[in-house]
Amino acid sequence: MAPQPTVVAAFEAAKGFMPLDEGLALHAAAEDAVALGLPLLEVGTYCGRSTILLADAARAAGLVAVTVDHHRGSEEQQPGWEYHDASLVDGEVGRMDTLPVFRRTLHRAGLEEHVVAMVGRSPQVAALWGAPLGLVFIDGGHTDEHANADYEGWAPHVAPGGLLVIHDVFPDPADGGQAPYRVYRRALASGAFTEISVTRSLRVLRRTGLGI
Repeated sequence: MAPQPTVVAAFEAAKGFMPLDEGLALHAAAEDAVALGLPLLEVGTYCGRSTILLADAARAAGLVAVTVDHHRGSEEQQPGWEYHDASLVDGEVGRMDTLPVFRRTLHRAGLEEHVVAMVGRSPQVAALWGAPLGLVFIDGGHTDEHANADYEGWAPHVAPGGLLVIHDVFPDPADGGQAPYRVYRRALASGAFTEISVTRSLRVLRRTGLGI
């Protein structure tokens, strides 16, 4: 079922880069995954645009969405790079800080109570995590180092029948960076995951085997 118009409006009003069609596919995946009765988790929060959709699906099922981000911005969001937004720089420390905007995003959407925000680097948080997850959405750093660390840290926690969702998968290098694509291919080659949905650069895979 598609999200309510108020949820879509909150998604479109939030800072971020995910287009609506990919957002609706993410929401549909989240609605599928909540049937397992387990939390949903995203790696790479930015200002909370995609969090709105995960949290909406979690709210309807009486669950929570967990977000993991250090909130200092990924490589391409630093000064001098294509996706830098100077309004997100903390003037006192001179570094990106998306956490305040993220919190305002959730507040405006009425979803604060349905999200647990983990502020830290993905591998460090993953090393402390010990619970199964119904869905893992990988949308963090886009270097091979970061994308592989996100996969290795979080994919093992996807429960049987749960979903692994990967964003910014571009088979053609002319369309974007290749690290998420290589992680996507790695997941398929593992035999642990089977692709069930493709919406532009968003890939949804279901755990159908062991390992990663």
